[in-house]
Amino acid sequence: MSAYLGLDFGRERIGVAVSDESGTIASGLLCLRFQSQKGLLEDLRKLAAEYKPAAFVAGLPKTLDGRIGPSAEFVMKHVDWLRPHFETEWVYWDERLTTAEVERMLIAADVSRERRREVRDQLAAQRILQGYLDSRRT
Repeated sequence: MSAYLGLDFGRERIGVAVSDESGTIASGLLCLRFQSQKGLLEDLRKLAAEYKPAAFVAGLPKTLDGRIGPSAEFVMKHVDWLRPHFETEWVYWDERLTTAEVERMLIAADVSRERRREVRDQLAAQRILQGYLDSRRT
């Protein structure tokens, strides 16, 4: 079995989560700074070499009514550019309101604003990946 890597694309940061090798549990891994597509490609190649993922699971932020809006187009543009550089499968996972849910959870836990900024994106990636993993088991 192989791990899966979950990605929460943002304009400045990309949250990354990884699953255990059985594909059961997702854990927040790190947050990448988005500076260029080439830099992102290098970062993801390093992660792919280390974890050998069965798939990259990219959060797709659809609009509340389920349509593809500007945020989803942004993600799709980057995935379309990255996909040919990997033999690994790429999967989209609907992530409507994931970051907002994580933010509310962190506020409720009384996490400082600075600390929330540090972990929000990787926790969003974790939720995206866990949703995907859960769907595979049912």
